[in-house]
Amino acid sequence: SMAKALTLAFVAPLITTALSPFFLNEKVGFRRWSAVIIGFIGSLIVIRPGFIEFNLASIAALGTGFFYGIYVIITRKLHTSDSPLLTLLLTGVVGALIASFFVPFVWVNPTFNQWSLLALMGIFACLGHLFLILSLKYADASKLAPFSYFEIITNILIGYYFFGDFPDNWTFLGLAIIVMSGIYIYQREQSVNKTI
Repeated sequence: SMAKALTLAFVAPLITTALSPFFLNEKVGFRRWSAVIIGFIGSLIVIRPGFIEFNLASIAALGTGFFYGIYVIITRKLHTSDSPLLTLLLTGVVGALIASFFVPFVWVNPTFNQWSLLALMGIFACLGHLFLILSLKYADASKLAPFSYFEIITNILIGYYFFGDFPDNWTFLGLAIIVMSGIYIYQREQSVNKTI
């Protein structure tokens, strides 16, 4: 299900935080780790995935989270040598080239509505990647990791608007925990910057 896939994909901030000391020489203290783990618990409360079976779909979702975490690390590493727009262009070109090998085997002609949705998906994905690249240019990857959970807020709003899925009390509790983890990291970094 989508809930289970989302849960497994949310390992990305954990991967980013775990790898940033080794590949980016970032200091990740107890507070930052706490915020990432609390945010993950908040996302679990929102999604409530139940028992996750070990199958191909689960491996694919887990792989998404793992490789996205590595993608964030590489993007942060590139900020010193490449401009944000060049990084965005290269990401798109490489993705398009790899996808081109598989498209002929699975291609189905989309309807006009599907083309419109695909175009919107491309625009929002492009904007999302650009903002991610810019954010990693100006802040540590491990500092930004807890904010990745804010994605779930957008998912809930879209789910409510398009599918009429009204959030229950557990969802609001999970969202509150996610928001608090983000605010905690932000306030912590502000207080650290003031003492420097």
